Amino acid sequence: MKSDPQSREKLMTQKTHEQKQRRTRALIAVGAAVSLVAGGTVIALVAGGGDTESNAVKPPSALHVLARPEQSPPQDLIAAGGVAVSGYHTTKIANEADGDAVVTYTWSLYNAAAKRYQKTDWAWVDVAPGMRTAAVLERDLPADRIGMLNMATGKVQRWIKVDKGIGGVQFSPDGKSLIATTYSLNPDGLFKDASYRLNRKKVPGPKPSRTGFYVIDLATDKASFSALPPRKDGPGVYGGAGRQDLRWSSDGKLLWEPAANKAGKVYYNEHAHKSAVPELEASLPSPGGVLSPDGAHITGSFAGEDGQIVSEVLDAKTGKRSALVPGQQLLAWADDDHLIAWRCDPEQCEPGKGEFRNRLLLVGLNGEDTIPLSGFRQAKLRDENRWTPILSDR
Repeated sequence: MKSDPQSREKLMTQKTHEQKQRRTRALIAVGAAVSLVAGGTVIALVAGGGDTESNAVKPPSALHVLARPEQSPPQDLIAAGGVAVSGYHTTKIANEADGDAVVTYTWSLYNAAAKRYQKTDWAWVDVAPGMRTAAVLERDLPADRIGMLNMATGKVQRWIKVDKGIGGVQFSPDGKSLIATTYSLNPDGLFKDASYRLNRKKVPGPKPSRTGFYVIDLATDKASFSALPPRKDGPGVYGGAGRQDLRWSSDGKLLWEPAANKAGKVYYNEHAHKSAVPELEASLPSPGGVLSPDGAHITGSFAGEDGQIVSEVLDAKTGKRSALVPGQQLLAWADDDHLIAWRCDPEQCEPGKGEFRNRLLLVGLNGEDTIPLSGFRQAKLRDENRWTPILSDR
């Protein structure tokens, strides 16, 4: 789970494909399962809150989609191809009596038995590939144990106890290990004695307090600790200097955190020794890019000009642009030819109006095939109802 990406959203507008939009709106209005032939790929679309799925015979390349274009935050499962929204969180700042404050995350997880997202009381959450298990931390971070939650029942199957307080967890790409970052203070805490001025107002600020991390083998629950103090030359993963969680590399062999260098990251092995940037990732044209499953493409940055709301997709070998697709930010690959993206409302993207009123969208590399996956989020960037998805392999 992964600074708030919306802080980088672009304030642009786009000429829309009116014919495509009319077809998509017609599909949504049906409120039932249909098949959309897009670029030779059959896409099963479930619109609204219905659970009916298409029984049509689909070719091996078919991309299965569960879309909830009227739901924000979603209540029913959103999915496309091999990726699903396994949960989401909202945030708010809670002021405390002593002048301190804390950034509070409220997590909702998909419950397979109930077939809907359900709000939880966990302080921190990550979901394993396959969406059967979630790692959870209790309130009042740092926590002294990690719960392994059965997502079908909503109950903790077992607890992994540790000696040092944990503030964040993440599953490895294969789901066999956990990285658990440790802190001496609440990484989401805002403290009066670290105050700074924001918009001419003095507000409590974060304190870097990372002490290290555990690598936990989930087959044995054996936890190996390595000390690692906070960095001073890079932002926290979630946008504040207090939270500086370690993350897994894409192949699960190394750990990384943001840094102010060419790669945008600094890598470590599982014993906290600095490592060279992996060869594959060092050759990528975009340090923050996401590789397609077949390794042929990588997501690029926003590339809108003349009022367009588009981002570029690059050839992973050459770094040259291979496609322009609708969206402000490309989040994940549903398959080799389709992406999940954030895109603002084309009619309200002007600065000061609705540049942050965006929705999840499924987009094809041809730049034309689009399916709304969720309803629009609130237009205000700091609105407490703005939700951030957990995108997981399913």
